[in-house]
Amino acid sequence: MAAVTPPPAGRGTAGAAAAPRPRAYLSVFNLAVLTVVAVASLRSLPTMSTYGLGSITLYLVPALFFLVPVALVAAELATGWNGGVFVWVREAMGARWGFVAIWLQWIQNVVWFPVQLAFIAASFTFVLADQDLSGSGLYTAVVIVVLYWASTALTLRGGNLFAKVGSWGGLIGTIAPGVLLIVLGACWLGTGEKSQVPLHWGDVVPPFTGFASLVLIVSNFLAYAGMEVNAVHATDMRAPGKGYPKAVFIAVAGILGVFILPTLAVALAVPKGELGLTTGINLAFKVFFEHWGVPWATAVVSAAIAVGALASVVTWIAGPSKGVLAAAETGLMPPWMQKRNKAGVQQSILLVQGLIVTALAALFIAIPNVSTAFFTLVDMAAALYLIMYMLMFVSALRLRGLRPDVVRAYRVPAIKLVAGIGFAASAAAFALGFVPPQGLSGIPPHLYPVMMLVVIVALGTPPLLFYRFRRPGWNRGRRVDSDVTAPAPTTSTEG
Repeated sequence: MAAVTPPPAGRGTAGAAAAPRPRAYLSVFNLAVLTVVAVASLRSLPTMSTYGLGSITLYLVPALFFLVPVALVAAELATGWNGGVFVWVREAMGARWGFVAIWLQWIQNVVWFPVQLAFIAASFTFVLADQDLSGSGLYTAVVIVVLYWASTALTLRGGNLFAKVGSWGGLIGTIAPGVLLIVLGACWLGTGEKSQVPLHWGDVVPPFTGFASLVLIVSNFLAYAGMEVNAVHATDMRAPGKGYPKAVFIAVAGILGVFILPTLAVALAVPKGELGLTTGINLAFKVFFEHWGVPWATAVVSAAIAVGALASVVTWIAGPSKGVLAAAETGLMPPWMQKRNKAGVQQSILLVQGLIVTALAALFIAIPNVSTAFFTLVDMAAALYLIMYMLMFVSALRLRGLRPDVVRAYRVPAIKLVAGIGFAASAAAFALGFVPPQGLSGIPPHLYPVMMLVVIVALGTPPLLFYRFRRPGWNRGRRVDSDVTAPAPTTSTEG
């Protein structure tokens, strides 16, 4: 439970005004758990399972050079300015780049939807007892489109019902299966069963066979994305300057545990040649349960995984688009993109979001190999998000010089080093995203970077065009200046 500030000692008097309710603070442990639940996911486990013990290194590297810098830098920004990445980047680099940042945070989430829904489609095949469907691009695309539009229709009705079930979905579909995988993997080793991967200390360092062998690490950057969202809770701690770094490192340890141990459990049971990027987790459960004589349990757990993943999709359909709507209503997007329905839901943005998801779902039909289509979408989402993170790191450095007067409840020690490492890691991962990964088929290697570039440009440049051709009539009288804790700058930071 969160720590609560005790009320001051003294005698109450009848009829006196009620004393103000003591403020509830988040403890270090509370914030660490909140962060683990928000960031950890089972979707990326099969990707890293192919490396066996080498996955430990491939998880640790982006955690050290990306996850920790993101968490620390975002905490400083969040405790100085409310309003998220739009306000942070706007205050440092102007409205144009603030709009680009919030757009990228939104659009990468749109690209992520087909990835998560493809994962759900694969889990459904184990419920239906027909794993061959997992290799069908048409089946995967149909499931993506049907589930996404059904979820959007429910979201357009308004209300917060599905936001309430998000935590339960995470418990049922992520935490419980993850813990079960760890237990089953431990039992597998404990009973002397054969491991499908070598278990020698030397295997912790993955073999290097060229840049293409490292490309899968890019998906880990996307797996760790989202730490900046929870940074806003730093102000809910009693002493964020001391407590927040502790919470970050506890959360990092927890996130690594959720990722690494289940990943190794999958690698122990499923031969490398049988691992699919969307089916690896389910195959591991199938091997475990069939070995111990309870094959029916595979369908149960697969259904739970699908339900949890779908709950996360439903929860996130409306969320990120609200940030884009807030920016749009300040005059950065045309009126038709600002349209809400009777329930107050951002109707136009959700419809555009759905059309993009539908178009991306077609990749599963156009690309014969489902795993290749899956990984390509992961790369696209990661590349878009990494641009946003680079803007965030630059903004943190600029705001130290431009706005030293703004009080931050938490300040990053050695911010030039921390933000510099984060920026460099993001830039390196972005560049690696254009290298065709080894072992994936369906796209000619020379076309892979071209396709990546086309999608990134097509999805990433609209905010620049909207900003360039904006009109005074687009502004509906709303500004985000009121969302900023610090006073507005006296001079413009925009060139």
